[in-house]
Amino acid sequence: MSFPNCPQCQSEYTYQDGELFICPECSHEWKQGEGQASEQQEIIKDANGNVLADGDSVIVVKDLKIKGSSSVVKVGTKVKTIRLITDASDGHNIDCKIDGIGAMKLKSEFVKKA
Repeated sequence: MSFPNCPQCQSEYTYQDGELFICPECSHEWKQGEGQASEQQEIIKDANGNVLADGDSVIVVKDLKIKGSSSVVKVGTKVKTIRLITDASDGHNIDCKIDGIGAMKLKSEFVKKA
């Protein structure tokens, strides 16, 4: 009988203990069906409810103050080639570079898909 690969480290050496699957390499434990759900990415939507994807271009819909600076990202600023962050604990789930400002993180609720 073959067991599914570990959803965290993709190890093929998983084993079953009761209803749990266990990975001996990274110690991850999961139930049947949870492995497939954890592989799917979290759906991130913009201010209008459109689904965002890596590489999309977005437009800022609100003036955003930059923490630790007197600069502001103005309404209508176009941000190209975004990267989505699914495990953002602080709510900043878009990683990008803004011309004239540099690398920063944005919240998806303050942008709309271009």
